[in-house]
Amino acid sequence: MKKYDNYVANLNVLEGAADQDLSNEFVASGIISKFSLQFELAWKLLKETLAYEGVAEAASGSPRQIAKAAFAAYDFLDEDVWLDMLRARSAITHTYDGETVRELVRLIIEEYTPAFIELRQGLEGLYGDTLFAEEEAEA
Repeated sequence: MKKYDNYVANLNVLEGAADQDLSNEFVASGIISKFSLQFELAWKLLKETLAYEGVAEAASGSPRQIAKAAFAAYDFLDEDVWLDMLRARSAITHTYDGETVRELVRLIIEEYTPAFIELRQGLEGLYGDTLFAEEEAEA
């Protein structure tokens, strides 16, 4: 599944955030950008897996509705963390001061990236080779 591959590839980069110079404003900006992209990839991946499961909300397209449907369908998602990520992603365009940026980077490293990893592991546990079947069929 291409969405899964993109999700994992971006997550692999985001996982290295803690090893970077977090005091560098350019690095912090890049981490926030990667987080924003990762969140986008996550909800689109969830939308696709929910559609695969026949969940009606998958047709809505709203990240909030997809997240709420995913909480009901997948017990490995922490609803509080994911709703916090949704709020953070929405607030990014209004984040200007250094303290807010540092706090967001901390959250990305300590809470959000582990949640993205849990999503990857949870989907792999549920779907296994199905995540790769579409790509193999196209090859």
